[in-house]
Amino acid sequence: MKFEEKKKRLRELYNRFETEAQEYKKLAVCKPGCAYCCIHFGSVDIITLEGLIIRQHINSFAKLLKSEVKKKIAQNRKLKEKQKIAQCPFLKKDQTCLIYDIRPFSCRQLYSLRKCEGRGPMVHRQAVDLAQNTVKKLQHLDYTGYSGHISFILHLLDKPEFRKLYMAGGVDPGQIMEFGKSHGIIINSSK
Repeated sequence: MKFEEKKKRLRELYNRFETEAQEYKKLAVCKPGCAYCCIHFGSVDIITLEGLIIRQHINSFAKLLKSEVKKKIAQNRKLKEKQKIAQCPFLKKDQTCLIYDIRPFSCRQLYSLRKCEGRGPMVHRQAVDLAQNTVKKLQHLDYTGYSGHISFILHLLDKPEFRKLYMAGGVDPGQIMEFGKSHGIIINSSK
């Protein structure tokens, strides 16, 4: 399947989840500037397809912004490698998201029925089940890719040989075996 078709199907999965979870999310207290999950949640996991979309978006930024974002991603990766909670590299100073329109599903599924401060989000069990089902569908869509923390997947996509193989529809788990094992990267479901 071509990249543009995968992007279209990804958007459809996002929209289907939003429609199915709408009833649960209608009482959410989340709003722009509420960034508890972006700061304290600790892990924003993505699939390779989402990473490629994010990477392309980063590359469209002005030179200075692109440089700043890449530094934040590298810092995030280093903290995560030390098993530390790391603020999302896309969180702006005003506590809003730099990539909100293309944010990964890991972020889209989050909401809370109460203020999170000190306790974390409170969600409906049914919404969690919907999200888990959607993650399986995302992994199936991205069957030649991987899943893992955002800065780790973006790190892999910065490697030309990895990106070229992925874009060609190929998969070679041996290519990332050492990095994958040490960074908790998992192989998405095969076709």
